[in-house]
Amino acid sequence: MRINCVGGGPAGLYFAVLVKLADPAHEVVVVERNPAGVTYGWGVVFWDDLLDDLFRHDPVSASRIWEAAAKWDEYEVRATGKATTHLAGYGFSLGRKILLDILAQRAAELGVEIHYRDELTDLSDLPEADLVVACDGARSRLREQFTEHFGADIETGRNKYIWLGTPHVFKTFTFGFEQTPAGWVWFHAYPFTADRSTFIVECSPETWAGLEFDRLDAAAGTAKLEQIFATHLNGQQLIDHRAEVGGTGWLNFRRLTNQRWDHGNLVLMGDAAHTTHFAIGSGTKLAMQDAMALADAVSSGDALAVALERYESTRKAALAPLQRAAKASSEWFERVPDYTDLPAKQFSYALSDRRGEYPMWRYLLHVATQSTVPRTLLRWTLSARRWSRARRRPLASPIAPAGHSAPAVVTSR
Repeated sequence: MRINCVGGGPAGLYFAVLVKLADPAHEVVVVERNPAGVTYGWGVVFWDDLLDDLFRHDPVSASRIWEAAAKWDEYEVRATGKATTHLAGYGFSLGRKILLDILAQRAAELGVEIHYRDELTDLSDLPEADLVVACDGARSRLREQFTEHFGADIETGRNKYIWLGTPHVFKTFTFGFEQTPAGWVWFHAYPFTADRSTFIVECSPETWAGLEFDRLDAAAGTAKLEQIFATHLNGQQLIDHRAEVGGTGWLNFRRLTNQRWDHGNLVLMGDAAHTTHFAIGSGTKLAMQDAMALADAVSSGDALAVALERYESTRKAALAPLQRAAKASSEWFERVPDYTDLPAKQFSYALSDRRGEYPMWRYLLHVATQSTVPRTLLRWTLSARRWSRARRRPLASPIAPAGHSAPAVVTSR
């Protein structure tokens, strides 16, 4: 089978890896508009369930991802006028560039062709293929050619947000809320390398306008955010990639769904098919799980139409609860002022339970673990659980399986 993947993000590259592992005879080409090694994202977040899936599907790339990931075992909550509190939980983060490099290297090892600097604008520009995978992002050009067929629906969130980076390395995943004369503004931050953290800033449109971000250019806006969050950044700068090209990074989140995911031999995957609000940190996870499901379906031996139908139904069922959770979470952040008068422990618990699903014992545990000894015991327990779970994962073979050692083919044009 000849397969063209339009988009060299995590979904496209990982799908290419998996279909080549399933059948080395597949001819797989990945077309990416950016140059090799260039990406405009910062860090991505993922969880144990994704790690388990990665190790089941390809222990080689999973091991590389695990080794490169930053790891944390709690969340920190800071807010103006309140004591710092902590939330139980652990996760992982990885630089988007590092993740793409790992997946591109793995794909090349398996003989996938990767074409960089290829600004594809029309489906007819692609060479003939049995399957075309549109994984070119939320504003997918391929999907937009058949908008009426796919039935895309977009809901625009109320809050403004901007995705930044900083050389200040946070010790753990941190939420920080600052009260300004124009209202509350907050950040979601997490480390992803030894010298970088992701720093997402969010606020209501009224606060955004009151702080004059609607009038400031990118450099001036970033400087103002550095002042607002100076105590959290320890004097370090914030970095806005868009400032380098004269743009501004402030956005409203666009929640995308599609009624249908396939059209003939064209199928949607990742953000081209669906988007999930960053407040639950699952965008990359869901995209890579799409890749797993599509690779499994395509490799089943069924007719392509049957395989694509099964892929869509399987993924829509898996996505539904996460999409509901993401919607509830994003709506909580749109109501932040409703919670800011709460005492510190209640405020951080409201943040933790923003989906409204926790039983009462979770609140009691939260309150009890704000002191040092119980908090340390809980972190030890979570670390032991992580270690036990990691031991059950399959190990990567140091030798590539037979038939998987084709030379890399990476081109730019």
